[in-house]
Amino acid sequence: MKHLSYIWMLGALGGGALSRPTPQQSPGVWNGVERIVAVGDVHGDYQQLLAVLKSAGLIDGQGNWTGGKTHLVQNGDVLDRGPESKKCMDLLMLLEKQAAAAGGFVHVLIGNHEAMNVYGDLRYVPAVEYAAYRSEDSEKLRMAALEKEHPADPAHWEADHPLGYFEHRQAFSPDGLYGKWILGHDTVIRINDTLFLHGGISAKYASMKIKDINQRVRDELKDQTKLAGGIVKDQEGPLWYRGLAQGDDSLEPLADKVLKSFTVDRIVIGHTYANAAITPRFNGKVILIDIGLSRVYDGVGKVGCLVLEMGVKPYVLHRGSRIELPDDEGKDLLRYLKQAANLDPAPSPLLRRIGELEAKLAPGGGR
Repeated sequence: MKHLSYIWMLGALGGGALSRPTPQQSPGVWNGVERIVAVGDVHGDYQQLLAVLKSAGLIDGQGNWTGGKTHLVQNGDVLDRGPESKKCMDLLMLLEKQAAAAGGFVHVLIGNHEAMNVYGDLRYVPAVEYAAYRSEDSEKLRMAALEKEHPADPAHWEADHPLGYFEHRQAFSPDGLYGKWILGHDTVIRINDTLFLHGGISAKYASMKIKDINQRVRDELKDQTKLAGGIVKDQEGPLWYRGLAQGDDSLEPLADKVLKSFTVDRIVIGHTYANAAITPRFNGKVILIDIGLSRVYDGVGKVGCLVLEMGVKPYVLHRGSRIELPDDEGKDLLRYLKQAANLDPAPSPLLRRIGELEAKLAPGGGR
């Protein structure tokens, strides 16, 4: 692994095409990592991305890497919904290089929204986002496409193709700047004793190897004729599956199967909203880290990340303050939520959740 990191560093610092390990070099497995920081869905909120990285001591006030040998894992969905996805990607691309030079690592996993941008499902790209891709040729590109397509409703067509649209599509093509960057990433990784991915592992993929999942996703995004019936769009696939996040106790055997199959102690996932605070399920076998970081949902700037350190029980940095993860989904979860709420500006988005849990734990409340 030291040799691979050296190769990557040479490419990153020398400005060559090799800015990170190629898929063939990266096995998707890292061991002996002393500190891991996991961040959930960003969804185009650049300031919130800065805030959570600063809270974990990974960047300074100028946005430069200060995390040393830490491994940052961003669990996918950097893109869409919010207006500054491009700035988020540019920051992470910079941090990949700076972290490598410091002996650390930045893992930006492929989420369903990264995949959607590559294969052209743009439902969640806000119109303002295209402006970041505008160039002096934007008008010419749009006029050429308009003349070629001859739409029945030109005004509606132009609204669907704002200036910068065609540059955006080129940038996210498999050979474009951001498309190539996304395809250079993994979908599933294992660091030490923890499995990280965006959506989750369903029973359908529980026996599949990490390297095979990663390669299938890359292959389908690169050759989009393979998308039909493939892993990328499969609702049970690792980019979309929500069972481990939303299923009841009957899904715990599946979590156990995944842990055994991938030889890990826990699974860390984003994709499904964790209701304003990082939340463990099934006695810590699954940890949900999508806290709704982006302000696009409710205007509330939530800040939290999961930290895994060797020899230390997993903990959360909630607005920069350390809180131990709860041991159960009852009284200890209530303790945890109240600690987190006390760190939030009033009114905390956790208050409703706390009230519901208190009612459930009250005598007769579980009936």
